[in-house]
Amino acid sequence: MADYEPGKMNITEQEKTFGLFLKTINIVAVLVAIILIFMALVNS
Repeated sequence: MADYEPGKMNITEQEKTFGLFLKTINIVAVLVAIILIFMALVNS
């Protein structure tokens, strides 16, 4: 552990994965909202 330097780790893959995760969560949230609105309109 002598060669450890804080802030020097390459995190580009984690950043890409996290970005994809956030994009997926946003898409799912929008789809769920659309489905709920559609269900409310059909039942009324």
